[in-house]
Amino acid sequence: MGSLKTLSGGLLLGLCLTLLGWGAEGQWNGHPKKEISGSGPINLGQQQRGTWWPLMQTRENLTEVKSIKSMFQFRTFDPEGVVFYGDTREGEDWFVLILRNGLPEMQIGKADILVSVQGGPKLNDGKWHLVEISSQGDFVVLEVDGQKALVVGLKSKETMEVLTGQIRLALGGILVSVDKLFLPFQPEMDGCIQKGNWLNLSTPWETELIGEPWPCYQNIQPGSYFPGAGLAAFNTTDLPGHQTEEGGITIDIHGDSTKMEGTVLSLNTPGQELPTVTVKINNNPKKVILTILKRDTITEQSFSRLSLTLLKNQVNMDIDDTHLTFEIDSIPDFPRSWKEGMILAFGGLPGDGVSYSSIQYLKGCLEKIQVQGQDVDLDRALYKDLSVFSHSCPSEV
Repeated sequence: MGSLKTLSGGLLLGLCLTLLGWGAEGQWNGHPKKEISGSGPINLGQQQRGTWWPLMQTRENLTEVKSIKSMFQFRTFDPEGVVFYGDTREGEDWFVLILRNGLPEMQIGKADILVSVQGGPKLNDGKWHLVEISSQGDFVVLEVDGQKALVVGLKSKETMEVLTGQIRLALGGILVSVDKLFLPFQPEMDGCIQKGNWLNLSTPWETELIGEPWPCYQNIQPGSYFPGAGLAAFNTTDLPGHQTEEGGITIDIHGDSTKMEGTVLSLNTPGQELPTVTVKINNNPKKVILTILKRDTITEQSFSRLSLTLLKNQVNMDIDDTHLTFEIDSIPDFPRSWKEGMILAFGGLPGDGVSYSSIQYLKGCLEKIQVQGQDVDLDRALYKDLSVFSHSCPSEV
């Protein structure tokens, strides 16, 4: 295949073949670049929160592209985020593979045509899946574990022309403006890729990662992993609980407390220097410490589920089957303060990074976080430290 052509609908030779790119709109972020292998384990979760910038990217002259197929193994518990992207003509023709609700979704842009198709098996089951994408004439074909999952046909009225220039490929982000997408999505992806074969190219990838790449753990389980280096924080106005007065606000934490150490959660009222409520775990000796304003209550037991219910002038804490109630006149009206806006942090105490010691950060796995019975997605936090894994925890099994 000496010269590639844009088969009126086939945008994909370069496109589909695609898989990993250059800079957002072709520009780098400014951090020093370093080369990285595209075939080894790649943890997509180490991208900066809220950014569409690719984790790693490459480009190659189309005259060097001899294959129209790429394949890799992919594993995640994350229901939504970018897996890979590719384009030709500096982003005029582009392609992106994402997950939405755990299902593969392909969005393709060519000239004035936009296409979005979703389907196939759910991929966020924590198992390794073989993913293959190829350009077959006027069709882009996505295969999962050897079975066709999505087939997208696309015809353009543009005159067939020799496709020249470069192909840009990217993992974990996109290289076109967000407003070009058919449908927006949450870009962060807590997942791993390994054994990648990108169009049979040997061109090295480039990344702007600072420090060592994150590992892809051999075994993982669902949950949010805090390695003891940072936290995730929400404004309570972005969380459930605005329709409840008498029932209060309930926060549920699931996990093995014997494998945790540090601050599980903290609730801060604007204008106050100290947190209003904190829950900390100390396993040497074993104890759970609930602090309301400056008053500590210590319970010498472990748990698999901890529940806090915040009422007007009252806090209830349930540790598995143990129920505790605290009534303090100076406690704020939590339901009203929640609606007005408080800062709820998981994994540490919000601060300026100087006045709060790193030993207060949580090290461990929160298997499930719920507010008012609804799961909390750390990818949607107001702030999330780069060290925090949103949807997976390392597992011993």
